Amino acid sequence: MASSTVTSSQPERPPRPNLAFRHLRGSRSPAEFAALVRRAAREIGERVSCDARYVGRVEAGAIRCPNYAYERVFLHMFPGRTLTDLGFAPRSSVRGRAARTTADGPEALLTAEGEGHGAGESSAAFEPYDTQDPYGPHEPCAKDHLNHEESDVLRRAFMTGGATVAAATLGPLRLTTDAAAPVRPARRAGGPEAAALEEAVRRIRLLDDRHGADGLYRRAAAPLRAAYALLDAGATRQTTADRLHSGAGELAISVGWLAHDSGRFDDARSHYAEALATARMTGDPALEAHAFCNTAFLARDAGRPREAVRAAQAAQRAARPLGSARLMSLLALREAGGWAGLADRTGCEQALVRAQALFERGHSDADPEWMSFYGEAELEGLEAQCWSTLGDWRRASRHARRAAHLQDPHFTRNIALYTAELADDLAREGRPDEAAAAGLRVLALLDQVQSSRIQSMLAGTARVLLPHRRASGVSEFLDRHASVPRTGRA
Repeated sequence: MASSTVTSSQPERPPRPNLAFRHLRGSRSPAEFAALVRRAAREIGERVSCDARYVGRVEAGAIRCPNYAYERVFLHMFPGRTLTDLGFAPRSSVRGRAARTTADGPEALLTAEGEGHGAGESSAAFEPYDTQDPYGPHEPCAKDHLNHEESDVLRRAFMTGGATVAAATLGPLRLTTDAAAPVRPARRAGGPEAAALEEAVRRIRLLDDRHGADGLYRRAAAPLRAAYALLDAGATRQTTADRLHSGAGELAISVGWLAHDSGRFDDARSHYAEALATARMTGDPALEAHAFCNTAFLARDAGRPREAVRAAQAAQRAARPLGSARLMSLLALREAGGWAGLADRTGCEQALVRAQALFERGHSDADPEWMSFYGEAELEGLEAQCWSTLGDWRRASRHARRAAHLQDPHFTRNIALYTAELADDLAREGRPDEAAAAGLRVLALLDQVQSSRIQSMLAGTARVLLPHRRASGVSEFLDRHASVPRTGRA
């Protein structure tokens, strides 16, 4: 059955090389171009796992039409062009029938359980066009037919575990608020459940990148309860059990971050500790490094700088064998933040130098998926926070300005965060007019972003600017800030 399905999806004639796509790649290597594709996907909130082999298959003509996620990414990268301009075949000619007309948004993924495949339809008929790869999937969990457009089969499989398990699939999109006690799944978990759990983690991260943590935290608890219900039910294979433990740990960290960013430090500490315990029980150094990384960040924000240093150093010990220079760079920045909190300028500078050197080694295949946020903008933003803690406002404002300028425009929360950091640094540096202008830019973003962290930073800036009300723009900023409703904890 499987082999006949794959055979039926192959083109009847030899693939024709996609010269237009090859021309667009230019002098870049396939790996370099794949990195640009992944970055463009992050800019628009998509999730693709493009690599050099995928680029090679497109150029060789093996992929005649990309799936919907890749289509959006390619059209974002090359505005004004169509798929035909990029060398792809029309979707209807590849599919063998008219292209789907259903909506592309999240609501299209949340149809009733009875919708989706009709009786007797092959699940392969609903697969994207670029997953028929005999060498392995290029999209996350492609074997389980999971992608942003067509996840009906997997979602129904995950929902067989009961209402709470369904929350893990639906929660990241509709963020169900069902607070019922966890229900033990009706059967042991398999690959589809593990894949849906991993997708839940991705969706929560995307929502946080776009909108901030306030309003998400309470509703994200349902997927976490479902994840641990899956662990209690057991798994069909050890590899699946490993994926479930890793996914549950990553989900605990994601929910912990939502608590952290919305000012619930005790809740965050509990979730991070839960993730760390999961990592230790299963011998997962990648999860352990991630849990210690976030613990260090939380300790810094909670006023425990020595704990921040020790947690960051523990994270580096766990991460060293993983081979990711970018991960080690981020962990060095976490350590630098702790040293800054201890007013140890030398220790902070040494950690910053190490972070910069490691960052310049570039990306590698060993970089964890959760680090998609860590680019040059985040590097500049975290360094700005270090200098601000040390009271060097001039250096802090310089790095914060760079961070806001470098941030991808679709990461609205981070733009607001870096600009709020800039406003506060400028205010304390004695440049009230520039601080007010930056603060006004942040206020303009608050209809899209809900973050207690950002609101707290703006409140501090407003207090510093109060004596400078007569300076240009300051009065407007203070008045508008006073009129903004404070976000309640959801």
